[in-house]
Amino acid sequence: QVRLVESGGGSVQAGGSLTLSCEASGNSFAKIYMGWFRQAPGKEREGVAGIDPDGSITYADFVKGRFTISSDGADSTRLEMNNLQPEDTARYYCAAGLWIMGQRADDLSPPNFRYWGQGTQVTISS
Repeated sequence: QVRLVESGGGSVQAGGSLTLSCEASGNSFAKIYMGWFRQAPGKEREGVAGIDPDGSITYADFVKGRFTISSDGADSTRLEMNNLQPEDTARYYCAAGLWIMGQRADDLSPPNFRYWGQGTQVTISS
């Protein structure tokens, strides 16, 4: 069972920056792809960015160059968020899936990610 633990959430003013980190443990099956999702109150969970073991990266359109996803190692990822706005307020989740049978992080839909962290809150004030 893959376990994901996020860190780095918090509160900042509009225009500020935050970096989220995620560490995976318990993986002994295959390489994993990783991604970030967010969910605001009353809204559906939406994909933010994903990264594959081969370095391929996918972003949601609303990121618009403000966020950067990267790998800190085989089983860890980081999301750097700049120019944050109040509409970015949400609980951010790290997620992962096994990089097998053609599954990749470029499908930023929740069902494509088997493993989930507990999430970390990001709050942006105007």
